[in-house]
Amino acid sequence: MKVQSQRFVSRLTRDTLALVLAGGRGARLKDLTAWRAKPAVPFGGKFRIIDFPLANCINSGIRRIAVLTQYKAHSLIQHVQKGWGFLRGEFNEFVEIWPAQQRVDTSWYAGTADAVYQNLDIIREHDPEYILVLAGDHIYKMDYGDMIAYHVDTNADMTVACLEVDLDTAKAFGVMACDQTGQVYEFQEKPADPSPMPGKSDRALASMGVYVFNASFLYEQLVRDADVSKSNHDFGQDIIPHIVGRYRVMAFPYRDTQTDTQAYWRDVGTVDAYWAANLELIGVTPELNLYDQDWPIWTYQEQLPPAKFVFDDDDRRGMAVDSMVSGGCIISGALVRHSLLFSNVEVDAHALIEDSVILPDVHVGKNCRIKRAVVDKGCHVPEGMVIGENLEEDARRFHVSPGGVVLVTSDMLGAPRRRAR
Repeated sequence: MKVQSQRFVSRLTRDTLALVLAGGRGARLKDLTAWRAKPAVPFGGKFRIIDFPLANCINSGIRRIAVLTQYKAHSLIQHVQKGWGFLRGEFNEFVEIWPAQQRVDTSWYAGTADAVYQNLDIIREHDPEYILVLAGDHIYKMDYGDMIAYHVDTNADMTVACLEVDLDTAKAFGVMACDQTGQVYEFQEKPADPSPMPGKSDRALASMGVYVFNASFLYEQLVRDADVSKSNHDFGQDIIPHIVGRYRVMAFPYRDTQTDTQAYWRDVGTVDAYWAANLELIGVTPELNLYDQDWPIWTYQEQLPPAKFVFDDDDRRGMAVDSMVSGGCIISGALVRHSLLFSNVEVDAHALIEDSVILPDVHVGKNCRIKRAVVDKGCHVPEGMVIGENLEEDARRFHVSPGGVVLVTSDMLGAPRRRAR
């Protein structure tokens, strides 16, 4: 399938309402989501995961955006209010928070489709022509205008953004089969034995959880699904399988328009994937370019002093090598190597941090050694503690991932409960 460059993208995006589904817990991230929803988890040194789909909307020209929240949403709501309140309401531009509020009955959001259904009255008031449904917990850059134009050009009822993945990875996704025109004729949600792509026996076509609907068509399908008692009220499990074969569902290939190769996309849903995706950013030319001025990622910007590196003695030199260090950090006679430090991290003398992701407001005491770890926000690592060198011992105190990454939180350190948000 080849996607042509389309005209009138700005008009189409102005007629689009984006719904960002941000109510999920993200349980596979373990204690990182004990007190925050997955979209609120910090990422990339200064951002949160939710910033990426929101920035994609703004950069695509979509200025009517609703964020649907549910699980432990306080920090997520605070972040969106602080960082995304720059749109002008008088021009009908907004980023609104739509919490689960039992608008239809006495239940909370039962599934992704139900989350949208329970807000149908608000959606209809905005009277969009098209509705863009997004997951709020993936890291990627995408021009949704191209996808909406493709949706209109192909006369689709629904369009699903998709990417190629290996068969083992496909087991965690919705898997599609489509004809040469791109029309989807089969959809399986998280199949045990995914169907491979024609001509690519080791690859499958996976849904990214990014959908475009004609608004009136979506209303009909949500109302129909709400009346099905045995439904899970989920897009992947119920809505899409029902409409495939009955209506025109198109697959939109997510490709880099310049190289025609698979574009960058990460599901940072496990501790290993989260650690790896953060450390990828340190590379000389990472796939995800955070320095791209043509497609900036916005976020709530704290007013912080520059990072500082102090002492230059032979046995006590503050330095960071092959690393990313955010504002407010102080590296005091310590060594940081191939690591990513978020804002306001303090590292005391003779400490060593290697291959690690250190979230905001962490204090690392003197003579500590931390390797292959994720240290959660607000942790105070006591003087002399060693993390990541003996995984058997680490497992008694912390969470050790299947890939050998050690996750450390304040609760695990035995500190008074500081709920990392």
